[in-house]
Amino acid sequence: MTRILVVDDHAIVRQGLKQILAETPDLVVTGEASSGEEALQKIRTAQWDVVVLDISLPDPNGLIVLQQIKSEYPHLPVLVLTMHAEDQYAVRVLKAGAAGFLTKESAPDQLVTAIKRVASGGRYISPSLAEKLVSDLGSDPRKPRHEVLSDREFQVLCMIASGKTLTKIAEELGVSVKTVSTHRTRLLKKMRLTNNAELVHYAIRNGLVR
Repeated sequence: MTRILVVDDHAIVRQGLKQILAETPDLVVTGEASSGEEALQKIRTAQWDVVVLDISLPDPNGLIVLQQIKSEYPHLPVLVLTMHAEDQYAVRVLKAGAAGFLTKESAPDQLVTAIKRVASGGRYISPSLAEKLVSDLGSDPRKPRHEVLSDREFQVLCMIASGKTLTKIAEELGVSVKTVSTHRTRLLKKMRLTNNAELVHYAIRNGLVR
């Protein structure tokens, strides 16, 4: 039996996933979490075979949670299931250690296939993403500006765009406000932006925040 922890801040999504997976005898959702903090607490206090993780989480966001999971439990498979488009987050979360990436628009049978694949030690990406990655190998398209950012700079970008203050960001990341301010200065320079308003506009236009 594959024990699954579902992490999503929407109760209706968690319930829907439970119903889908209940139809597969060897998969069982044995836990739920609605925030990053709750997810980490449950991961530290019970045994799991797969974590199904949303990226758009409160306190802290899903990318930070993913990195923390891989730091503490490097062999625990994490399948990212998100509303964000593949071209916005897929490569970044896979590089951060996710065993698979799937959008919430995917068919239920894709979800089952993905969970079984990562639970057995494999990796999963959708056929459309696989095709895109192969296509990109032979081309040099102009990349979105946020792809030049480090993971920490990308986190700060998303957190600022979601309305969090530098103090709140520093608290969630466990660093000083000065460090966060430095990340903000660097990411603005790398992305050729001048202020937070432009940053928020960019993030919304590129689907990085809800």
